[in-house]
Amino acid sequence: MSEEQEQLSEREIEILRLVATGATNRQIARELFISPNTVKVHLRNIFSKLGVESRTEATMVAVRQGWVTVSEPVVAEVSAPTATVEPVARIPLWKRITFCVTAVLILAIFLIDHVASARPAEQASNPFTDRQAGPSSPVHREEVSRWTARRPLAVPRARMAAVSIGDLVYVIGGDTATGVTAAVDVYDSSAGNWVSRASKPTGVANAGAAVIRGKIYVPGGYMSDGQVTDRLEVYDPSTDAWEQKASLPVPLCAYAIAAVGDKLYLFGGWDGSRYARSVYVYDVISDQWLPLSPMRSARGFAGAGVIGGQVYVVGGYDGNRELAMCEVYDPGADAWASCAPMSVGRGGVSVAVVGSTLYAVGGGWKSYLAFNERYEPGTNTWYAFETPIVGQWRNLGLAATDLYLYAIGGWGGEYLAVNEEYQALFRIFIPASP
Repeated sequence: MSEEQEQLSEREIEILRLVATGATNRQIARELFISPNTVKVHLRNIFSKLGVESRTEATMVAVRQGWVTVSEPVVAEVSAPTATVEPVARIPLWKRITFCVTAVLILAIFLIDHVASARPAEQASNPFTDRQAGPSSPVHREEVSRWTARRPLAVPRARMAAVSIGDLVYVIGGDTATGVTAAVDVYDSSAGNWVSRASKPTGVANAGAAVIRGKIYVPGGYMSDGQVTDRLEVYDPSTDAWEQKASLPVPLCAYAIAAVGDKLYLFGGWDGSRYARSVYVYDVISDQWLPLSPMRSARGFAGAGVIGGQVYVVGGYDGNRELAMCEVYDPGADAWASCAPMSVGRGGVSVAVVGSTLYAVGGGWKSYLAFNERYEPGTNTWYAFETPIVGQWRNLGLAATDLYLYAIGGWGGEYLAVNEEYQALFRIFIPASP
């Protein structure tokens, strides 16, 4: 048995052999009496173990290792014809020349048209909006345990800030099919409905939010004119009003954000010209920003969550690839340490914490999303958990209440309006003894 095959479980070998026959995920699921989502999780693991990126590459490995036998094509012998074949009349030289010239002209016209049409698409490529994204197949929802579809957004959007206060989930700004929005919509998870609140003074996308002392802080962001802002705007839910605080040291968007005590932390992001490794802290008492020890690598579109006063910064996108890295920042010591990486790179990942567990939802910027991941700091271990959206689900809003995660909107081949509730914890009532 080869080293590669020893890495695969019996179930994975079984699935790989069915993949080699050309069977779809649903056909494999029916054959093995499992769900299509389970097939996708197995395929993700198979690809990772074999170091491949597609079903075709995985099949090639299987054939090369002898796990799958491909029959040689049978070529029937054809007897020589006995009938006399009439010679084909030779095409005159002038006709051949005319045909060649015409073919060259047609090819030239095609190439000119192709280059002209491709150039605007290339120029329009922009990692900070999906309005100019090329056509792709929309994702579909899978029925999976512990995920429940709740009332969706009125307007599909992605790249928004999302944060919770009690049972209320605030969705702020974002990118839509018609442009950057300043809308603020609030989902009441106990009542199951949405209400609108005072719009943010500056409409932004690719921004985050954090709650300190009952107020919501939204720094920076990507504006409708394509510029990055340094404004810090603060929302007070008790008065439904916004105010402006001290501007960031530099314009910034696509950062990871976290709050510890009375301080707000921003990690990495895009400063208008490049991805940054900078870290900034904002003190709400003094209304001042200060620089801190930078991250080990520059990136944007990462996620951050706080457990035990430590900030875990995971995933991200550096302009070329999605990252699986995990770093932990100690605010007291202004120092960084490494933590176990995720099993797959996730750019545009969203992060939230329930209890003492960090949840990373979404990604799929360039890779295929088959599952989400959760991190347990006590064992420094990541575990997979199911996702209702497979394929691609990035730049969504994620917020946590006492027991639940709410994954809202995002991009999956189109702007999404989904509002997915995940039960992260269960509360058990034990009756008192008489």
